[in-house]
Amino acid sequence: MAATLPIPVYTNLEEVYQNLGTSLKHAKRWDNLANEFKTKFGRTPAYIARAPGRVNLIGEHIDYSLFGVFPAAIEHDILIACAPRTPASVNDHTPGHVVAENLQRKYPRQIFAPTRKPSVGPFPKEADVPADAVRIDTWHLDIHTAPLGWEGYVKAGYYGVLNHYFNPELNGPESSPIPVDLLVTGTVPAGSGLSSSAAMVVSSTLAFLAVNGILEDPSIAPTKGTLVEMAVENEKRVGVNSGGMDQAASVISLAGSALYVSFFPKLSAETIPLPGPRPEHPSCPSATLVCANSLVVSDKAVHAKYQYNLRVVESLGAARVLAVRLGVNVGPRERITLREVMARFMGEPQDQTEENVDKVREELERMVQAVECLRPEGAGDGDQLGVTLETMIEWSGMGEALFKDVYLSWVEVETTYFQLYKRAKHCYSEALRVLQFRNVCLTAERSHATYQGTSVFKALGKLMNESQESCSKLYECSCPEVDELTQLALEAGAYGSRVTGAGWGGCTVSLVDEAQVDAFIAKIKARYGPYRDLEGEALQEVIFATKPSSGVCVYKFTE
Repeated sequence: MAATLPIPVYTNLEEVYQNLGTSLKHAKRWDNLANEFKTKFGRTPAYIARAPGRVNLIGEHIDYSLFGVFPAAIEHDILIACAPRTPASVNDHTPGHVVAENLQRKYPRQIFAPTRKPSVGPFPKEADVPADAVRIDTWHLDIHTAPLGWEGYVKAGYYGVLNHYFNPELNGPESSPIPVDLLVTGTVPAGSGLSSSAAMVVSSTLAFLAVNGILEDPSIAPTKGTLVEMAVENEKRVGVNSGGMDQAASVISLAGSALYVSFFPKLSAETIPLPGPRPEHPSCPSATLVCANSLVVSDKAVHAKYQYNLRVVESLGAARVLAVRLGVNVGPRERITLREVMARFMGEPQDQTEENVDKVREELERMVQAVECLRPEGAGDGDQLGVTLETMIEWSGMGEALFKDVYLSWVEVETTYFQLYKRAKHCYSEALRVLQFRNVCLTAERSHATYQGTSVFKALGKLMNESQESCSKLYECSCPEVDELTQLALEAGAYGSRVTGAGWGGCTVSLVDEAQVDAFIAKIKARYGPYRDLEGEALQEVIFATKPSSGVCVYKFTE
């Protein structure tokens, strides 16, 4: 499995570049970062840590219902050059002291150091702790989330390294991280739905692992899977509760491949080659991905109560009501997910440790029909398909107080009608499309004769278009600008186009004939209003082609 592989540490830049794709001038960027580090800190960096952003090809808003998704790493990434502090460099040698710089001038220099704070432990929460209990000094970093500065992501990554490798209880009271200088640069657009925050936390985690010598010690070096788990936990420090898709794509991806990430019965990831030329079949048609930023930014803090958070509650509410109507047993305080409803309804083994993809695909085909029981009686497609809070509570079979405590006490939502039917219909049909997308890719890989010419890209594009229709009409996580961009993409010749990321703005992803990319971008520029006055780098920042890239890596300087 890809998750069990070690994190690559290269000493030859050619090994790095050959896995990163060709649309960015990687050598120039890496050389510039190393030179800027030397200018700012007076010496060559010891390492450069890289973590890419990601684009979700299909499978939107279904990960928190525990269904699989299909992301790929992109060439755009976060790079962090770092080096241990020497006695001659800076006179502050507090354990773990950090001087963090950013190549973007709008992000000022940050200086910080972890501190030890005493805590009692280890005891169970319910234990009667004696007054003379052993006190353990744990590491602490101040992370201000309102507002959240860029250094917050660096600190979040650092936390995981401190907790795992410099834990005084596990590693001894004298275990301390070394002082570090680091310099950050990045090409993943912030707030675009391409997971710049995950890339930042992953690259930060990786940099602190590298500079403390952890990656090169086989006895303690984390696998890619362990790094994913650390990064998911680390990102919670900045208020992001993630299912693991973003981190898995950034860490585990291989060049030329996407990643099928499943969350049930456990988090796992499988690399899936995307169709295209291979050494044994060099004449196969080639397509590439084009990401286009709608330039609409949805403020999650402001809009969450009637967008993202509401969708989470609607999906959970749909699962509870669906379980009742299908006769599935649910604990009185259990927040069952749509995936778990399917597993119990279909009689999947409770002790299963691996997902049976073929069986899941068959089950999803049945569940797409089963959710019709959530449609309000007598309601047609043009009628109101949502239900009031009172009706949802009644359908759940729970009392009002218990329902509100289980489903509404931990999150703020605002709506008149809860769209249980539409959200469940999207989740099951989108999960089925993910597996169909996966199957097309695997079939094309096994037998190039199965799909003639560009038919494989047309098959994938059809699924992407169906996904966009579902996101727009059933899950309602698109917006007019995204709908316009996807339609313009199809008119400009894309095989398929859809929203990617959380939605309500952000980016679209289109599958485009590689030979037509420049013409495609020119057509979008001419017809999408916010792009018309953009030229050069300004245009390249909002619409760009990318091949599926490799995941994380570290380059070690040897001179």
